[in-house]
Amino acid sequence: MHYRNGREAKNGDRVVSFGNGGGSKIEAVGVLQNAVAGNDHCNGEILVRRQYGQVALIMGACMCDCLHADDVEAMLKEKGLDERPAGK
Repeated sequence: MHYRNGREAKNGDRVVSFGNGGGSKIEAVGVLQNAVAGNDHCNGEILVRRQYGQVALIMGACMCDCLHADDVEAMLKEKGLDERPAGK
């Protein structure tokens, strides 16, 4: 199983899902679970935790429409968007 950028996917990874449309709109952020090796499409679920003790939401996941959260964080750092700007 591999994410959109080719990185190996593993259950328990923090992931960002761009939905099944193949675009760039973020549809979910959560933890990958129940994915089975050998398939990058319609494989696994994303557990989306809600704040303040609300019930979690589970969404289907296509690995080819997801990125590992560490890779998204690295892209933000590369663009200089990893730190909060100074106050005015």
